[in-house]
Amino acid sequence: MPERGIDRIAEVLILALDTALTRCAAGLVEAGDGTVLAAESIAMERGHAEALMPMIARVMAAAGIALQAVDRIAVTIGPGSFTGLRVGVAAARGLALTCQCPAVGVTTLAALAEDARKNHPGRVVGAAIDARHGHVYFALYGADGEVLVAPEALDIETAAAYARDHAAIIAGPGAPLLASAASESGGFEIVANDAPSLAAVARLGAAATPTLARPAPLYLRPPDAKPQNRFRIARQCS
Repeated sequence: MPERGIDRIAEVLILALDTALTRCAAGLVEAGDGTVLAAESIAMERGHAEALMPMIARVMAAAGIALQAVDRIAVTIGPGSFTGLRVGVAAARGLALTCQCPAVGVTTLAALAEDARKNHPGRVVGAAIDARHGHVYFALYGADGEVLVAPEALDIETAAAYARDHAAIIAGPGAPLLASAASESGGFEIVANDAPSLAAVARLGAAATPTLARPAPLYLRPPDAKPQNRFRIARQCS
């Protein structure tokens, strides 16, 4: 959420996409007031590649608006599922070429925090996503959107200390992990939403500068899965 002035966005029609975590979601949003004209969301761990494009077609049909009328495409770029991120980014780039409009990337953490910012004006807000192995993907933002802690993978205790030091509102599916690591006094509040709203993705997407926010997956650490080399046949060099 590094962009400032997002409360003064002119009316812009945004196609918002989110495949970063445990759902596939698409929505057509008027970014200025956050009105969702049509949207669809399906909980899923895998299968985003097969689900996303038909979902977008249904959303556009439900809204009664042609894809060429979209002003901008905004997509969550992570952190999140490695496969889901690639699907969402590829779809956003391809659709941008089709409708000749900009595609922009929005970090999943910024979108989660944007929901908290709207509901808790004037507060420092942040977001956390479970990164496993005692870590979370974490970011922290000031009340007017400045970045206090850039997205990174942190151990849970360090993230909780950041949240406590800023008396922050922490959103996201990893927020309860921070609460479990906090002292009895806490010092921060949590909002354990599983995914960002499409309105938040659209708002941040509308405020982004296209040349600086071209969509590309944000990987904060390597995947847990490793290629199997045990039975690989040695390459023969002539």
